[in-house]
Amino acid sequence: MRIRSFIIAYALVLAILLFADRRPASTQQDRFSHVVDLTDGRKATALHANAPESRTRIIAPGALIPGTWAAGQIPPERLVAPLVVMDLNSALDGSPQISLDDIAAWEAHHGMIPQGAVVAIRRAGARNDLSTADLSSTPLPIARDAAMFLIEARYTIAFAVETPVNLTSDRTLARQFALHGDYVVEGTARFTSLPATGSLIIVAPAKNKEPGEAPVRILAMVR
Repeated sequence: MRIRSFIIAYALVLAILLFADRRPASTQQDRFSHVVDLTDGRKATALHANAPESRTRIIAPGALIPGTWAAGQIPPERLVAPLVVMDLNSALDGSPQISLDDIAAWEAHHGMIPQGAVVAIRRAGARNDLSTADLSSTPLPIARDAAMFLIEARYTIAFAVETPVNLTSDRTLARQFALHGDYVVEGTARFTSLPATGSLIIVAPAKNKEPGEAPVRILAMVR
């Protein structure tokens, strides 16, 4: 209960600070119209023996390389960022992973991905029910070269996905995530409520130094 209250308060404080820092000359078009809670409240009992209330979890760098940031150590400036949403179902070759060509096509349509953004990967009709024991985690739905392009050329700070992911399936990519300070949020919800661009994401992990995965609440402020 205390952790839940802290996460809610932390997210609200970040939102208040964000609005307080806005320019006085901001126009109506610059304002956010509503907030979408991307946290999935369903329990992840099928995957985690000691499951928290929510299946939405952050995989911090410390879960990938010991000695790097745990969830509670990630700098606050990396927890509030522009949010872009890519549709896996629109992948050009029908691949289960976003490719470099998919990123090029996305940017041709929506414009360049802003620096320091969180990239959410949406899959229409994805199976998100974790109550069944046969559901297992899958690789991150983006190819290694595409992910590294986003990290190195667009300075992407995190990825968000709707299903559980197994980062150990590509240890080279997982190592690069940790070395660049990137994190992954898995088990999110309501990506279908978001536009491709223009939103701001607020990630609020519990303030602890545990190196592994941690429960997290995420909010999207939508224009």
